Amino acid sequence: MRLLLTVIVLSAAALAQQPGELQDAKPAPPAQQKAEQEQLEQPGLLVIPAGTEIPLKLAQAITTKNAKVGDPVYAVTAFPYTVNDRVVIPAGTYVQGRISEVRRPGRVKGRAEMLMHFTTLIYRSGYTVMLPGGVENMPGAERQDVKDKEGTIRQGGNKTEDIKTVGKVAAAGAGVGGIAGRNIKGVGIGGAAGAAAGLGWVLLTRGPDMTLPVGTSVQMVIQRSMTVKASKID
Repeated sequence: MRLLLTVIVLSAAALAQQPGELQDAKPAPPAQQKAEQEQLEQPGLLVIPAGTEIPLKLAQAITTKNAKVGDPVYAVTAFPYTVNDRVVIPAGTYVQGRISEVRRPGRVKGRAEMLMHFTTLIYRSGYTVMLPGGVENMPGAERQDVKDKEGTIRQGGNKTEDIKTVGKVAAAGAGVGGIAGRNIKGVGIGGAAGAAAGLGWVLLTRGPDMTLPVGTSVQMVIQRSMTVKASKID
């Protein structure tokens, strides 16, 4: 009888705790997300959502030959961005950033690469906004592409030029060998020597550096939602 009463008491206690346990198990929204949401919903602010793409044009040339981590990047917006029939970012707005990573091409393998981030949006009036921007793609670029989600710009390969170099040196060697030996054997020996010399030259020289001239098109992506003050852009 005493055992039966103990089981009943324990069962009742467990049932009484279940609602509280279920309520505690429900995840609460993170405080940071809540604060950000409240900030975005404030009156007088215009929201630019994450994932928005804005076309830019570089205002200065950049090359992996002398670029360093931390070097500034300057650009301007190439087309206005609007929200609800209102221009939020006019064309010609200044954009400033910095180079985060840079790698020169290797001698045997490895292409030139560069990673840049855009950090500041400056209106013609002087109104300045912190900007969480990255590179989405390189519209119209023939020798560069974006290789990953971080926005790393990569220089195209140079295999065609390397093959041409080996071929030219091999042909020159074959010509010299033919003249010296005055027979087909001399041509073959000269061609093999020329090909070896051409291959050696290719292995000793770096691949092409990346050069982004003034006016290069860059598609910037907003990586986190941001706001601008409506009264500042009128």
